[in-house]
Amino acid sequence: MKRVMGALVALGMLAGGAQAAAPSEAQKADFYKTCMGIAGDDALCSCKADAAMTLIDGDFMAMVIASMKGKAPPAGEYSAYNTYVAKSNQICKPNY
Repeated sequence: MKRVMGALVALGMLAGGAQAAAPSEAQKADFYKTCMGIAGDDALCSCKADAAMTLIDGDFMAMVIASMKGKAPPAGEYSAYNTYVAKSNQICKPNY
């Protein structure tokens, strides 16, 4: 139960408050391009890019894209990053 609550709290932080800026269309395009370079799967990359637009804010999106390009997420963001990945996989790869 503690683990589920922790994940929900982390996901709530991902969604951010009213002050958090949504990811931009340019970020969505960069996410998609980077994903395609890694996975080469249009359906997956389109779904993941769409999901990111609703799951995370612009600052977190920048960190996710940097991570996709090989940069490790900041130490304090591992939990939130893992929660984001799990949630986006749940949306885009339901039987994963």
